[in-house]
Amino acid sequence: MIKKRSIIFLLTLISLNITGQTNLDYYFGDNISFNSKISKPSDILDFEIGEKHVSHDQLVKYMHIIAEQSDRVKIERYGWTYEHRPLLLLTISSPDNLTKIDKIREDHLKLSDPAYPGDISITNMPSVIWLGYSVHGNEPSGLNASLLVAYYLAAAESDELNNILSNTVILLDPSINPDGYSRFEQWVNQYMSDVSISDPNNVEHNEAWPRGRTNHYWFDLNRDWLPLQHPESQARIKQFHKWKPNILTDHHEMGSNSTFFFQPGIPSRTNPNTPPENFSLTNKIAAYHADALNKIGSLYFSKEQFDDFYYGKGSSYPDVNGSIGILFEQASSRGLSQQTVNGVLDFPFTIRNQLTVSLSTIRSGYELKNELLKYQADFYRQASELALNEPVKAYVFDGGVDHSKTNRFLDILLQHQINTYRLSEGLFYDDHNYSTNSSYIVPLEQDQFRLIKAIFEKSTSFADSLFYDVSAWTFPLAFDIEYTAIAGKSYKNDLLGDKLIEIPELTGKVSAKSSYAYLMKLDDYNSYKALYMILKNNLKVKIALKSFSTSGGSEHDRGTILIPVNIQSKTEDQVYDILKEISTKSNIDFSHVSTGFNQAGIDLGSPNMVNLEKPKVMMLVGNGVSSYEAGEVWHLLDNRFGIPLSMVEIDRFNRINLSRYNTIIMVNGNYSRISGSSREKLEKWIRDGGNIIGTKGGSKWLIDHNLANIKLKKTSKDTTSIKNYGDMYQHIGAQNIGGSIFEATLDLSHPLCFGYPDKYLSLFKNNKLFFQKSNNPYNSPVLYSEDPLQSGYISKENYELVKNTSGLIVSSIGRGKTICFSDNPNFRAFWYGSNRLFLNAIFLGDIISSSSTR
Repeated sequence: MIKKRSIIFLLTLISLNITGQTNLDYYFGDNISFNSKISKPSDILDFEIGEKHVSHDQLVKYMHIIAEQSDRVKIERYGWTYEHRPLLLLTISSPDNLTKIDKIREDHLKLSDPAYPGDISITNMPSVIWLGYSVHGNEPSGLNASLLVAYYLAAAESDELNNILSNTVILLDPSINPDGYSRFEQWVNQYMSDVSISDPNNVEHNEAWPRGRTNHYWFDLNRDWLPLQHPESQARIKQFHKWKPNILTDHHEMGSNSTFFFQPGIPSRTNPNTPPENFSLTNKIAAYHADALNKIGSLYFSKEQFDDFYYGKGSSYPDVNGSIGILFEQASSRGLSQQTVNGVLDFPFTIRNQLTVSLSTIRSGYELKNELLKYQADFYRQASELALNEPVKAYVFDGGVDHSKTNRFLDILLQHQINTYRLSEGLFYDDHNYSTNSSYIVPLEQDQFRLIKAIFEKSTSFADSLFYDVSAWTFPLAFDIEYTAIAGKSYKNDLLGDKLIEIPELTGKVSAKSSYAYLMKLDDYNSYKALYMILKNNLKVKIALKSFSTSGGSEHDRGTILIPVNIQSKTEDQVYDILKEISTKSNIDFSHVSTGFNQAGIDLGSPNMVNLEKPKVMMLVGNGVSSYEAGEVWHLLDNRFGIPLSMVEIDRFNRINLSRYNTIIMVNGNYSRISGSSREKLEKWIRDGGNIIGTKGGSKWLIDHNLANIKLKKTSKDTTSIKNYGDMYQHIGAQNIGGSIFEATLDLSHPLCFGYPDKYLSLFKNNKLFFQKSNNPYNSPVLYSEDPLQSGYISKENYELVKNTSGLIVSSIGRGKTICFSDNPNFRAFWYGSNRLFLNAIFLGDIISSSSTR
């Protein structure tokens, strides 16, 4: 016999059909009149919002229909995702405003021009409010709520709403991450039952790897507002600066057992470049959310857990651009309903909360309109004054000979509307000669003063030791670009040359046809793209292990690529034509040589010219593996360099033929699901000549399973004193390394360091894996320095551990090698500086002498 309490428990797990909760009265109440000529979502979807998850194509269809039906709505496609889904932006305002929307936008932008007279009338100027939904694809309540927000603004009939629309321009971005959302939506809808199952263990609530949070390449787009490495972010940032909204909302979800969060967040963790007035205004807006959520009985919190320190998020990037960014976090039902500590959480309830704060945001933007507009004008007007009082007057940087990498950095600056100039005259500063050929200068006296500081400055002192995300992201260090801050009297306006309007055009060429050989230097980021294309065309390639000067006096460093002509299976003309095509596609130069007898150094037939093989790369993926870091490798190889990458799930590893690959990659993750027989299979493959590359947790697995000869530094637990229980989370959190930047020194003679211009490199570290310095002096080409911290937070205990450790160690097993990184060299796709180490491991790992790694 089933006990009564068991029946009650089962009833809580199996919710009744929620159709009755999903009609418009549930979301809006019964006091709102709607224009019957505007289609309700259910008219187009054939189900009520909340009964199932709307697909992205259904959302696109509905948004276009209401834009056709309503004179309050205009719609545009502002970009495409990797999977070619449209990114939509709805402009919603009064019909009269929409007829003059370009003039309204142009007038609004005058507020962000410090040079514009301060007597701009804001009385009749609308505020601009941007509503952005579901940047994380598996946080669906925001996207589903966006249809209700759009319907309400297009169809609701009241004098109050008419007045709001006359005084606001609302920009509605209904789906920031369509690719990720589509993965998630397909998952939950395919496992949706007629009877809603709230059991958290149900498959509906537990997506398959890599899950729908991220974009096509498994990147968190809510960390990409600053790096701008993906088309979704690049398209969105263009629209952001086209309008410069006064408020931007960022609608998310969090753990199911929580409630609802809205900012201001934790005051001590606000970025110091954000004006204090921003926090005050955010707090004022918070009162609107609190009032609205009180009316529907929803629980919430507002000053805990989340912060606005890292400017690469949707709720923080606006803060450094004269706007108010607001984060919303709704406890997630994931599927249609889920049992939580607060009872059964239904999908419609999560949607209603997101709808409610969307409308409270609009109300605040209307009622605080003049205050918001004045704040924005003051924000930019203060830029000149702040710059005058700032000790640093400009940043100058030298891209060196790596034009491809420099262009990518310049492109980011231009997308952020940062005025950048060529250096007008040579400058020797801080022991570096900045030449006019490769150097640029960014003065701080411009409207993006605060953003420039955020991108260029180094910080090692903080008001708080806890960070929701990274504590440092200094871009020139990430790009391994030589730069310095010019202070005080050393700066003069005469240093500003031509203003950069667009990134410089790059071209590649073959100097002339040769019947003997061609040379390519490895010092440009795109050299690896060209190298793979050469190997893909089945040309035989050699690489120089030592430097030389050609008979014509041209100097070539270690890592120079040699393409001999006469040993190829192709004709002289075919080789020339292939290299011409590659130079055009990669913007890389090839020089011709007519003799192998060099002026200095090794000759072209030297034993120190060794053969290179085409990389055949496989990466382990699946449950336990970090989808972020696997995605970074996938994006790097596939999107940037056109290198095929086979991604194999761990569970299939023991069933595949490893002879198809010469390189295997194991990124950060938990590899406990690799069986003993799989480990033996992997070791045999390495002994037979395979190379395996590990990063972070992947390296740790190789070490723990005796496939890498590395000793780790151990962290010690503090057992010496009794501490206050109330300080526990602060103390434990302070021992985390959320993300900081450290200086390392390179052995430039080692193949893994070929192509670097000097021996110093900035590495990003966000873990506590510390490699002891190896007893073998030749197998650790990357070493953290004695005093390595360049920017970011690290506790004293962890700082002692990171000093003088190895960042990269190579071990030999038979004829193969394991190449272990203690950190992630491909962080968020913008750590271009250490990308080269990883690419060298793929292309050049096989040429590392085994004698140096034992």
